[in-house]
Amino acid sequence: MNAPDTIPEGYRRDPQGRLVAEALIKPIDLTRDALVQELVANIKEENKRLVALKRKAFDDIGAFIDLSAEQYRTRIGGKKGNVTLTSFDGTLKVVRQIQETIRFDERLQAAKALIDECLTEWTEGARAEVRAIVNDAFRVDQAGNIRTAQVLGLRRMPFEDERWQRAMNAISEAVQVVGSKAYVRAYERDDTGKYQPISLDMAGV
Repeated sequence: MNAPDTIPEGYRRDPQGRLVAEALIKPIDLTRDALVQELVANIKEENKRLVALKRKAFDDIGAFIDLSAEQYRTRIGGKKGNVTLTSFDGTLKVVRQIQETIRFDERLQAAKALIDECLTEWTEGARAEVRAIVNDAFRVDQAGNIRTAQVLGLRRMPFEDERWQRAMNAISEAVQVVGSKAYVRAYERDDTGKYQPISLDMAGV
């Protein structure tokens, strides 16, 4: 194991990794360095507190859900699901949200083939707008990914054609959950009755 790379007293390391005597560094550069070091240290401490707060919020919300379920002698399985908790007077609320990241497997291509069959045989004039909606849904975003919300939205179109129904089933079965992110957000009702988010983002406060 290598010994830690120590900096001799009275020196600073520059961005290129060279040792520079503090006596040769301009006072304004030393003052800037001190300011950055102090601010970053404070921000890292706040980051640790936010991590602890988020963990506590999820634990407390989970415990409350279990307590509420016990009142009805039942259990709520799993950690998934969005939950909104509101204060008694209705002025405050806390929202737990689980946002899943999904992708489609190879069955999406089968669904697209079935949809294309339908679009080819349906009367072109009456279904031109449908073709536009379908083509737009299957366009990729700037990162080259299928836009999942638009594809899933096709399932709301009320067509009875057996091939369309099979295509919609294929889309549903092609969905693969590849990850999820959990959020806790707090809101306070303003004078107009609208809930405003209580921001923990430095840019939003």
